[in-house]
Amino acid sequence: MNIETRLLEPTTEGLTTAADILRAGGLVGFPSETVYGLGGDARNDRAVARIYEAKGRPSFNPLIVHLADLEAVSRYAVLGDEARRVAEAFWPGPLTLVLPLRPDSGLSELVTAGLGSVAIRLPAHPVTRALLRAFDGPLAGPSANPSGKISPTWAEHVMTGLAGRIEAVVDGGACEVGVESTILACDPPVLLRPGGIPSEALEACLGVPLALGGDADKPSAPGQLLSHYAPGAPVRLEARARQGDEVWLGFGHDCAGAELNLSPSGDLVEAAAQLFHLLRAADVLAGGSRRIAVAPIPDHGLGRAINDRLRRAAAPRP
Repeated sequence: MNIETRLLEPTTEGLTTAADILRAGGLVGFPSETVYGLGGDARNDRAVARIYEAKGRPSFNPLIVHLADLEAVSRYAVLGDEARRVAEAFWPGPLTLVLPLRPDSGLSELVTAGLGSVAIRLPAHPVTRALLRAFDGPLAGPSANPSGKISPTWAEHVMTGLAGRIEAVVDGGACEVGVESTILACDPPVLLRPGGIPSEALEACLGVPLALGGDADKPSAPGQLLSHYAPGAPVRLEARARQGDEVWLGFGHDCAGAELNLSPSGDLVEAAAQLFHLLRAADVLAGGSRRIAVAPIPDHGLGRAINDRLRRAAAPRP
């Protein structure tokens, strides 16, 4: 499929056009506080199938459903007491909850990959929320990039990866958080993917330590595939210095000579926001013949999400 992809402004006119495209079964790239998503009507089998087609995504990998408000959640999922406590503390925001699916939800089975649960998020980005209100329905929205490649944090990243495959992209500027949402299953609480909400904050809310879950072979939530978020160049982690002609992606002030630095001051928030953008920049510098080396990242707070993405970027390619 090769279609004209329109770049829409986040105005009333632009969002109305985007909502009309979605209602007609089309696909729209949209901004969020985490990364850009690829939106389609979560009730429309054909629209969801087109998401998989546009991304080249394995059909066994479930999608996140984006909703405008907490009241809408009960139409599609069962929100227990524990899940509600977490939702009220962190929604809207970069948190996805995996909840029991209502049998009469009306969601496409392709969204849930045939599972009895559904991943739901209430995004905080004002443009996303305005689009959800204009569309007035559940929006399936994985990251708006070819499957397994670097996630997009600018509208131009979406255009580079998906132009000709989708109808439009709403340009909402750069994403603030820069890594995908944290994914949490409840009853009992299990961390399925680290992300924009640090696990320490979730543990403080729940009053219990989080178990770790996830299966790269049979994902129960998005972002669990072993090789994911990958640039074209091979990636070496924990690089305290450059080897040979590597492109060195630094972190902190001890990386003199690094071509790029996620945060010269060692700020994990800045590093998360810069991660995918600078991985793309490093891939360009690598030019198809050099390796990317990434400096060590502290493994706490947002550092856990950054390291999760880096480990998947460095994993053996399928």
